[in-house]
Parts: sequence; structure tokens; C-alpha cells
Amino acid sequence: MDELDLLKKDWKKQDDSFQKLSYDEIYKMIHKKSSTIVKWIFIICILEFLFWGFVNLLIPDSYFEIYEKLHLKTLLNISYIIHYIVVVGFIYLFYKNYNAICVIDSTSLLMKKIIRTRKTVNYYVYYNIIVTIILSIIINFMMFSDTDLLVEVFNPKHLALADDKLFNILLIAQIIGFVVMIGFLLLYYRIIYGILLKKLNKNFKELEILE
Repeated sequence: MDELDLLKKDWKKQDDSFQKLSYDEIYKMIHKKSSTIVKWIFIICILEFLFWGFVNLLIPDSYFEIYEKLHLKTLLNISYIIHYIVVVGFIYLFYKNYNAICVIDSTSLLMKKIIRTRKTVNYYVYYNIIVTIILSIIINFMMFSDTDLLVEVFNPKHLALADDKLFNILLIAQIIGFVVMIGFLLLYYRIIYGILLKKLNKNFKELEILE
């Protein structure tokens, strides 16, 4: 039983003359916990942005040369720019949510801010997963629509390997990579943001009880 639960238990045992004080203490405890959770959501989003930016810097030029030969480099560059702009927008929204929830408000207003934060997090998660799926489908469609170019890029020395066999190997590799990538994203967001949202939902229910 955490500090908040103990405080609520004591509150129920007190006389009416003391319940107002305990109500304020419980509210302040919930407000502090909610503010901390929203702050961590903001921090994690920034760390994600910096991490993927750093990873992109470590990717060798040979990797992008393949996409350039497949005429996909322009698409990737545009998608990266748009993605970073959108993520910066989400970081700003998370900052606004944190900045807003730091202010002491009424119980009902704090509940509205928690709901707004949950929606922002859900939109962020949905955006990342949906964009990853759509971009992967577009890239793979463009890659496999020109079989001759695909074979030329991945088998430039014309090794003794049938074109249809190379095509199937690349297709299977792309499907496995796609499934693993989406599975990783779902697991990551479920663990990291799922835990934070679960705690935020608990705070919301506590506020409903206080109301």
C-alpha cells in the first residue's frame, strides 16, 4: 500500500472537521504524481527523438546508396523531414501538457488535463505505428515493382542465382523485417507508454472518487 492509499484510508476514519484537510492532501498527492508522469512522457519523447537522430548519423553511406539506386532516397529524405517535424510537434504538445498540469487546478480541470494527455500519447503511438506501416508498404511496393532493377542492385555481379529465387529471398527478408519492426514498436510502446498511461488512469480514477 503506497502513501496515497494510506492517506485515503486515514481520511475515511477522520471526523468531518478533518476531512477537508485530508481531501486537499490527497488531491495534492495525486496532482504531484500526475505531473511527474506527464514530465516523464515529455522526457521519453525527447530521448526517442535524440536516439533515432543519433542512429541515423551512424548509418553508413552504403546503406543509402542502395536506396539511391532503387530511386527511393528522395522519398526517404522527404519522409524523414516530415517525420521529424511531426515529432517536434508532439514534443511541443507534451511540453504544453506538462506545463499546464503543473498549475494547481480544480479536481475537474485536472481530470480534463489528464484526459488530454492520454489522447496526445495515444495519437503519438498511433502515428508512429501507422506511418511505419504505410512507409514500409510504399517502399516495398516501389522496390518490387521493378524486378530488373531490384536484381541489378542486389546481384550486380550476376552470380549464379535465379532471378525469381533472389526475388523470393528479398521478399521473405522484407516481410520478416517488417513483422519484427512492427512487433518491436508495439512491444516498446505497450511497455513504456502503457505503464505511464496505466498510472495516469489510476490517478484519474482517484480523482473521480474525490469528485
